[in-house]
Amino acid sequence: MTYATYEHDGRRHVGELRGSSLVPLAGMTELGAGTTPELLRAAVRDTTAAVSVTEARILPVVPRPGKVFCVGLNYREHVTESRRELPTYPVLFPKFADSLLGGFDDIVLPPESAQVDYEGELVVVIGRSGRRIPEEDALDHVLGYSVANDVTMRDYQYKTHQWMQGKAWDASTPVGPYLVPPDTVDLAEAGIRTVLNGAKVQESDLSMLIFSIPRLIATISTFTALAPGDLILTGTPGGVGYRRDPQVFLTDGDTISVEIDGVGAIRNTVRTTESRA
Repeated sequence: MTYATYEHDGRRHVGELRGSSLVPLAGMTELGAGTTPELLRAAVRDTTAAVSVTEARILPVVPRPGKVFCVGLNYREHVTESRRELPTYPVLFPKFADSLLGGFDDIVLPPESAQVDYEGELVVVIGRSGRRIPEEDALDHVLGYSVANDVTMRDYQYKTHQWMQGKAWDASTPVGPYLVPPDTVDLAEAGIRTVLNGAKVQESDLSMLIFSIPRLIATISTFTALAPGDLILTGTPGGVGYRRDPQVFLTDGDTISVEIDGVGAIRNTVRTTESRA
């Protein structure tokens, strides 16, 4: 089963994807705080209110997460291209609910930045609360997986040693389009790729993560409690535009997609503020 948060006729729903239709779950308006695996399984499917995916606006898979954790330098090839040493502890930074976009929304270029970059990533959605979660129990706290593009304003990221000002721009980070429960996908060697205007610019597989999903959950929950709806963006492979020669940055009219085998794909068009207005 696969789920989405979506809008239709001005109302927000959680839907189960069945073919090309979304079947709403009675009583649920969005995935997020309070969404547990048991709640998803038990919710009544209102088949009489099913809508085509093409008639719905797909929202960020969790529109209002309490916490969004991002991991930097979590693929060896990205560490190498960044000319850094392999980390012995995950590099972590925050985003906010206001940073998120839907999986098919336009990415609007901020006029302040001339170096807007792409970063395809796997997203972990938390489904059970926990603090100081043992690594061996960590996957029991996962609601499911999704896809993200950690769009980064490089000229702002490197203004200081902290990355937040380059990473946490409002309405900059597509997350979605769907939530895939962990028992329906094998991530052991699932491929991840980013495609810019039809050309593959990033490609790896999830077995290449330096810090595994259980390790990330255990590490983060050491210093803060995790709750249903929290998100963890697990890092990007090599091939980011900033490290290419010549450098590649997103420009008006570009199409950018991030695909993960068994999880799904987000596809976004890049626009300037003026062209979207």
